[in-house]
Amino acid sequence: MSPALTLVLCGNLPESSQGRAFIIKSVLPQTYFYSISIISNSLLLLTYHFVYFKDPLNCNMQVETIQGASLRARYKKVRASSEHICKPLGKEDYVVQPVVDVSPPKWHLAHVTWFFETFLLMPFKADYKIYDDDYSYVFNSYYETVGKRVLRADRGNLTRPTVEDVYTYRQYVDQAMEDLLADDFEPTPRFLEVFELGLQHEQQHQELLVTDIKYILGHNPLFPNYFKTNRPDTANSPADPANFLPVSEGLYTIGHQQPGFCFDNELGVHQVYLHGFGIMDRLVTNGEYLEFMKAGGYKDFKYWLMEGWEWVKAEKIQAPMYWYEVSGEWHSYTLRGLQPLDWQAPVTHISYYEAEAFARWSGKRLPTEFEWEAACTTYVKEIPPMAQFQEEGRYLPTGTDPHGYQFYGDAWEWTSSAYASYPYFKTQPGALGEYNGKFMINQMVLRGGSCATPRDHIRPTYRNFFHPHLRWQFTGIRLAESHE
Repeated sequence: MSPALTLVLCGNLPESSQGRAFIIKSVLPQTYFYSISIISNSLLLLTYHFVYFKDPLNCNMQVETIQGASLRARYKKVRASSEHICKPLGKEDYVVQPVVDVSPPKWHLAHVTWFFETFLLMPFKADYKIYDDDYSYVFNSYYETVGKRVLRADRGNLTRPTVEDVYTYRQYVDQAMEDLLADDFEPTPRFLEVFELGLQHEQQHQELLVTDIKYILGHNPLFPNYFKTNRPDTANSPADPANFLPVSEGLYTIGHQQPGFCFDNELGVHQVYLHGFGIMDRLVTNGEYLEFMKAGGYKDFKYWLMEGWEWVKAEKIQAPMYWYEVSGEWHSYTLRGLQPLDWQAPVTHISYYEAEAFARWSGKRLPTEFEWEAACTTYVKEIPPMAQFQEEGRYLPTGTDPHGYQFYGDAWEWTSSAYASYPYFKTQPGALGEYNGKFMINQMVLRGGSCATPRDHIRPTYRNFFHPHLRWQFTGIRLAESHE
């Protein structure tokens, strides 16, 4: 058990300790205690370990109360990362909304702040004064329980509050949170649940910040350079020939079981029976995808689902998003501007329709999300250090993960699984119960994280989801094959 991740509620302790949250600092031999892992039935998705001491007065297990200082440090780190992503932006970049799926960076910064204000400060800080009553209307995303809100498509109309107003709002809420998280603050388990969700929620929006900024700049006809550097974007090494990792037929346990945070859509641990299959030991590259294009992949209906073929025709799709043919040479827009395509790097910014069509053209298929999870947990026990995540600061898949098979980072991987609830899934009451469950319709599951995902945000059970036509995220392809 990791002290940084494992939260416990301790039984058989003095009455004054009941209901308080603790971190295990050292683990005694099994003879001194037993533990029962259960899933909390509260809104948030932490796995608790109820620890009962056989002899609580004489045992030597060190149990440390979680206090404000450690929470404050983590809060400040996550909040600073969001502002770091926006640091290269000009003020004009903060307010643009080219399409409905892309929110202005200013809106992201304010929305995550509103989340902390609404779900932590208002219920847990008795003397807190709301910064501006109108902000709940303009920065609420989809929480019907909280009240009315600006439509998603209208976020780009919010020239006011200004960028300066939003940063002032962040400072106001940050100060209130730091006051709340004083050194002697001892949070309740419920506070910890919502606090952790707030941090994870902001990390999700950090990835959206990266991809939305890329869309905003990438659809500017000047293709501006976010990084303001001329360093070329290339993979560090050529992609190895693709092989298929065998996964045996049998029963596999699916869903979040480890200590630490997860979202509610990962809960409902259950078993699935999988036939034997093979899964590609890396992601599909730009070069491999170009062969599909050269073979007329975008012109032949036989590779496409009906919806996908109609989408190709209606939208005149001929290549992945951000690909441009310039004087007979293919380029792509990256956050360093328009660059020659790196044929060894993973192909990204493709829809589910394109991933499915490429798989059919290849004579293969996409893995189900259960196959992906079984393969990942079979072959990769820990996140490899070379995996490309947000912390690397490149925001570019590079294909430099020879030992981790690219299961983590680089690009979210489309699966053939529709986004639906696991067995035993329950939508919790209240506003936070709206977080995932109501979106379980007409979307496909993606796994693995991307080069814009924070490293400590991902895990093998993480279920991302998007509509099948969307391409502005770092989305890629891993193939699978059935074993007869």
